[in-house]
Amino acid sequence: MTDSLAAAYSNNPQLNQARAQLRSIDENVAIAKSGLRPQLFASLSAASQYNKTHGFYVSSLGSKVTMDNADNPLTMGLSFTQPIFQGFQTKNSVLQAKAAVRAQRELLRNSEQSILLDAATAFEDVIQNAAIVKLRRSDVDFLQEQVKASKDRLDVGEGTRTDVSQSEARYAEAVSELNFAEANLAASKATYRQVTGLEARNLVDNVNLTSKLPPSVDSALSVAQDNHPAIQSSIHNVDVALYNVKTLEGQFLPGVSLNGQVGRTYDTGTSDYADQAQVTLNVDIPIYQGGRVSAQVRQAKEDLGYSRIQVDLLRDQVRQAVVSAWSQYKAAAASIQAARTGVFAQQLALQGVIEEQKVGQRTTLDVLDSQRDLVTAQVTLVEAERNKAVAAYALLSSVGRLGVDTLSLRVARYQPKQHYEAVKDKWFGLRTPDGR
Repeated sequence: MTDSLAAAYSNNPQLNQARAQLRSIDENVAIAKSGLRPQLFASLSAASQYNKTHGFYVSSLGSKVTMDNADNPLTMGLSFTQPIFQGFQTKNSVLQAKAAVRAQRELLRNSEQSILLDAATAFEDVIQNAAIVKLRRSDVDFLQEQVKASKDRLDVGEGTRTDVSQSEARYAEAVSELNFAEANLAASKATYRQVTGLEARNLVDNVNLTSKLPPSVDSALSVAQDNHPAIQSSIHNVDVALYNVKTLEGQFLPGVSLNGQVGRTYDTGTSDYADQAQVTLNVDIPIYQGGRVSAQVRQAKEDLGYSRIQVDLLRDQVRQAVVSAWSQYKAAAASIQAARTGVFAQQLALQGVIEEQKVGQRTTLDVLDSQRDLVTAQVTLVEAERNKAVAAYALLSSVGRLGVDTLSLRVARYQPKQHYEAVKDKWFGLRTPDGR
């Protein structure tokens, strides 16, 4: 189990996709910080001009002449813009981006829990279906012997054709159930392969979660409300919506920027040149913007209200999930003991019916019915053991504790802060921190 969970944590494509999405969200912080950084542009322009003037009067000549003029100017320039004040928009945009990163990290943690739960469920499904296949094969072997025994008794005059037919019918039914069990096993192995990337061979459950589970349902609810990643993500999304409102409201405040330009223009015909330089302080005061920004602010406030309601909704959903997982775990744990008692009783009953059949007190149908009851009880026990194991993982997931640390997995833990620290203050560069 530990190998399976570690493989799912390291290799699952869905989890790697969630990590890539978080890395993309990290870049929004650098994008937001660029709002107060200078922008620098270089320009180069070359032109060819030709002017011809007709009927131009020259007094010294006493006549009108036609003049030609050709010019090929070359201009090089450098301009910069330094924002000074933007109504706190950049500050709030940075805070909004950071809140979005925190929310996405919690969503990643939620995805990790979901994948680990899927891996544990797939693992237990393989074990369950393998055990059921083994039971079905044993049932087929037993019924095959019953068919043979029925035919032998018929040959010596101690049985009837009805006994043979009943045995053959039960044998055919058992073969059909074995085929379905093998199909279920193949499907569960395929699911296990999809989630973990491993082939299901000789699976052994070496994880005991009993000591890691909450001691009571009240304790589980308390832990979930404080720790579940879905709730934490929704709380951070409230901050995202709040800073979005403040950012949009900043568009009503004045904007101040410093602009500068330097340039040189060459006359390629005469080698003459002229230099230009200019520095401008701009103050933009919005008066009326057509109502667009006002509508955006109102819309953002509604989004903020939606985010706050979403927190309450997720708290209720997590509470329901915790109570459901706790109830399923307790029910599965209680059903295991009952199933074990049922298997033991059915084994004794089958043995007694077989002995009674030998002395003529039971029929072949009684033996077949007793065998069916035993197999049913054994399958019920296998399913109960699987349900308890899966419910334990589901309970840990519902309280937000199904993670690498709780499970003590020997795996390189993904550190989302490393990428964030590498890009949050990056001024330039096209390569990602991993070299792409």
